[in-house]
Amino acid sequence: MNILVLGAGAWGTALAVSASANSRQAHQVTLWARDAAQARAMRADHVNARYLPGLRLPKDLRVVDGVDVASFCAGQDLVILGAPMAGLRGLLQELGDCRVPVAWICKGLERSRIDAGETESAQSVGLMAHEVQAEVAPQLQSGVLSGPSFAQEVALGQPTALVAASAHALVRERLVQAFHSPRLRVYENDDLVGVEVGGAVKNILAIATGLCDGLNLGLNARAALITRGLAEMMRFGLALGARAETFMGLSGLGDLVLTATGDLSRNRKVGLLLAQGKTLDEAVTSLGHVAEGVYCARTVAQRARHLGVDMPITEAVVALLDGEMQPQQAVQALMEREPSSEIR
Repeated sequence: MNILVLGAGAWGTALAVSASANSRQAHQVTLWARDAAQARAMRADHVNARYLPGLRLPKDLRVVDGVDVASFCAGQDLVILGAPMAGLRGLLQELGDCRVPVAWICKGLERSRIDAGETESAQSVGLMAHEVQAEVAPQLQSGVLSGPSFAQEVALGQPTALVAASAHALVRERLVQAFHSPRLRVYENDDLVGVEVGGAVKNILAIATGLCDGLNLGLNARAALITRGLAEMMRFGLALGARAETFMGLSGLGDLVLTATGDLSRNRKVGLLLAQGKTLDEAVTSLGHVAEGVYCARTVAQRARHLGVDMPITEAVVALLDGEMQPQQAVQALMEREPSSEIR
């Protein structure tokens, strides 16, 4: 297969490395970097020093820049969009009439577009990735590659399982063919909404869990937070048309556990740093990478309110990020809620 990865961040590079090193398939992988200086350095040094320092790139991995994205797609069998959620709309617009299967790897919701005096609607409170695609490039056969995965471990070839989600069988098949290997299992799922919801909400819950651990609230509190967070994620997803069983899978429970407890999780680190008394700006600056939960928490909360979905953990995280609550106050607000049924 000819595979084009658009975006030389950590996750885009990791997937390009994984596909290029796939021992089961003979793939020709091209990694496109928007930053020409970064691309030149990667070609010269065979390392992505900015995002995956110390990891040697496969000799067969081609790194390019300065090409016309839409025309370059024509010779590919699969295109992977490695932009963060904030850059997805622009990248989709560049694809023009691309007829090649496309999949994004970002997790989150697009930032809300609510003007002063505008009434909230499904369109104004932020879109999921497939909704952005339907608005910007409806002709594409598209989907998402998601699941519990840290870029560094995938690039190193450590065992990982992902989920390829799309309404189009061809997109799912191409993703499996591209990335399934002895080190990386790829499962198919046609519940695109559920997979995207899981990928978005788990980042917010990871901030909450990092806060919990940073305050030394104990393992009981962590277990309760993850479990109730999963229920919150599922309520939101079902209201958007997802299937419940998706949230028991890789993009739901799997990604939530990894992101909420793994030491490589940027969103968890945000929570830990806030618990230490750092400001949000200080926490985000110290990461050096994007923490999607910071950017989509408010959007998820807005859309949940629009749908009439109760998401108290998400609301507490938003209040914390907005400076309306201190860490201990956020915990207190959750613990002092009125009793309710677990199943609802």
